[in-house]
Amino acid sequence: MVTPRLGHDNLGLGVGLRSTHYPYILDNEPDVDWFEIISENYMDSQGRPRYVLEQIVERYPIVMHGVSMSIGSSDPLDFDYLDKLKALAEVVDARWVSDHLCWTGVAGRNTHDLLPVPLDEPTLEHVIERIHIVQDVLQRRLILENPSTYITFAQSTMPEWEFLTRMAEETDCGLLLDVNNVYVSSVNHDFDPVEYVESVPHERIVQCHLAGHTNMGTYCIDTHDGKVIDPVWELYRLTHKRTGGISTLLEWDANIPPFQEVHAEVLKAKQHMSDQLTSTTTSEDASSIVSEKDDAPSHAIPQPVVFVGAEVE
Repeated sequence: MVTPRLGHDNLGLGVGLRSTHYPYILDNEPDVDWFEIISENYMDSQGRPRYVLEQIVERYPIVMHGVSMSIGSSDPLDFDYLDKLKALAEVVDARWVSDHLCWTGVAGRNTHDLLPVPLDEPTLEHVIERIHIVQDVLQRRLILENPSTYITFAQSTMPEWEFLTRMAEETDCGLLLDVNNVYVSSVNHDFDPVEYVESVPHERIVQCHLAGHTNMGTYCIDTHDGKVIDPVWELYRLTHKRTGGISTLLEWDANIPPFQEVHAEVLKAKQHMSDQLTSTTTSEDASSIVSEKDDAPSHAIPQPVVFVGAEVE
């Protein structure tokens, strides 16, 4: 029996709840272990989305996943947003609440994108302080995800896995490890994705994300519009081995196929579970993952630029 991770049970294999699948889910009650909702889609809605969600809550466990907390921003935390987030979590009996290590806006403007933070000591201190505040407001542990990134900062002084480790240990927060994001960022920034997975604190990983992405040849874009590729499955297999099994969810947010196809994709995770726990995958096997880059289409697009000396006036 797997010990609950930071007090959270392994929910099994879940699917992101998307409105295009509402009719099928309500009519068929598919054999899904749990659903993850985008928090912002339901916080201010009292219409059909909330009506459907209320019915789904009666049948399935729910996890909340946000995209607007902006934990890394220099703007003050939005306490009105946090109050709404807390209220929704209580209504749906959310198993946990997650967001991303990123910033989404500045000077009161929301970019509606998950933007990267500098990986340095001042940013780490800033994020740690804000996580403590958020957890005090929500009255629960926050779970934070590693984002896909397309630029790096000249002032960064540590790899992302060190930043996440120190952040989690200082705040007692949990981690949502998105193995697709690890792979995408490893292609974009030329680091070893196996070293990343090996280096994060496995005991703090509460959830795992799987998704598809678009390979542009010289970089990848986290599009969530297709099936999971083999190198990402390999990273998931390693994650499963290191954690002993965690709640796993498939994200599919564009070109969304019928629900049955989305569900079938996450069920592939079973192939990488119990019979693979004796796998000897280590950093020495990184070549079997990284070599997939060589099969990418060759587009004459330069590598992402390094963002130097960014300032907002």
